[in-house]
Amino acid sequence: MELNALTAVSSIDGRYAGKTAPLRAFFSEFALIKYRVHVEVEYFIALCQLPLPQLADFDHGHFPTLRDLVKHFSLADAEWIKNTERTTNHDVKAVEYFLKEKFDGLGLEAYKEFIHFGLTSQDINNTATPLMLKRGVQEAILPQLEIVIEKLADLANQWKEIPMLAKTHGQPASPTRLGKEINVFVVRLKKQLELLEQIPYSAKFGGATGNMNAHQVAYPEFDWNEFAFTFVENYLGLERSYPTTQIEHYDNLAAVFDGLKRINTILLDLSKDVWQYVAMNYFKQKIKAGEVGSSAMPHKVNPIDFENAEGNLGIANSLLEHLSAKLPISRLQRDLTDSTVLRVIGVPLGHMLISLESLQKGLGKLELNQAAIDADLEENWAVVAEAIQTILRREGFPKPYEALRDLTRTNSKITQESISVFVDGLPISEELKKELKAISPFNYTGI
Repeated sequence: MELNALTAVSSIDGRYAGKTAPLRAFFSEFALIKYRVHVEVEYFIALCQLPLPQLADFDHGHFPTLRDLVKHFSLADAEWIKNTERTTNHDVKAVEYFLKEKFDGLGLEAYKEFIHFGLTSQDINNTATPLMLKRGVQEAILPQLEIVIEKLADLANQWKEIPMLAKTHGQPASPTRLGKEINVFVVRLKKQLELLEQIPYSAKFGGATGNMNAHQVAYPEFDWNEFAFTFVENYLGLERSYPTTQIEHYDNLAAVFDGLKRINTILLDLSKDVWQYVAMNYFKQKIKAGEVGSSAMPHKVNPIDFENAEGNLGIANSLLEHLSAKLPISRLQRDLTDSTVLRVIGVPLGHMLISLESLQKGLGKLELNQAAIDADLEENWAVVAEAIQTILRREGFPKPYEALRDLTRTNSKITQESISVFVDGLPISEELKKELKAISPFNYTGI
């Protein structure tokens, strides 16, 4: 069966292929191969600029041509490498052979044995992968997250003066403001973004077991550790992990996944809260002509965008949790499980990207139903009991909490009128009674 959006096994490459398409440049098999080529090319250039004695006469004017191999890397190039891998049964070795053939074509065959010189495959994989992740997160994920945060900040500002009944434990509680409740999510997301941006994208680069053995035995006169740090940081824009085994220990990669997971958890919290506000009729949803909410009930407009976001965020977090828990663990100097697991990095990010688009769409459809919000406040005058008993405490009134408790628990319905009658019956000054009667669910919203 031919692979297309209808036959794909994964929803991120099927139903949601259009939404996740930007991730292909970072997390596809093609992308992995391309980034491996990128690391190999930059490594060769770094050896020339060191320079190794045998590369001292290499014409630096060829550097742009070598970098063009990455810039113009094509699907045909990737297929050549995959076909070669069928023979070598080694993906990184196939990349090396690809570049050697390109060197032959450029008349640079005298230098081609310095491609992948002294390296093991993980020097390429453990630099290509964090570079892919860094660019994928920064260029595809974070811009969409920023749009969600901006939409939330705009709504928080629009609704900053809207009083709303709070619900703690699902019960009526001291009133709040709708804008402030939305702003809570804005602040939480921004804080997690700040923490995420502090985590370095780390790479392993140190030869077969992390000790630059081959480099040291071939050219003992060079400081290969210094070279490795310079290469990873200056040529690739990553941070070198040192010391390591054959592979990156993935602690910082795990921290990135945990950071993304916390962001997703906040977005999950948001999705569930907005869903509940829609259920409470605090929000209505804009609909397009022709849209169907239910196949059986014509009146329904379901909060599907927030439900979609919730489902995809849950899938993303399950995978991110596995990645962050599994990757830092490897048997002795290396086992192969990390290679298999790293290939699914794009999957949780794909589900995250789907959820971000759903949230953007859902937030854009919200319409405030202030009548429902006001009706809920009017229905719950009991919430001003906290304010009244607090002021009575201030005035030294005996057992104010108990007095308000008895009022609110013995009356089946607390209204503005019953509050007024209660206040009138208190042995306090008229001025204090006036202060207490001025409190309502609509103005008792704090700062």
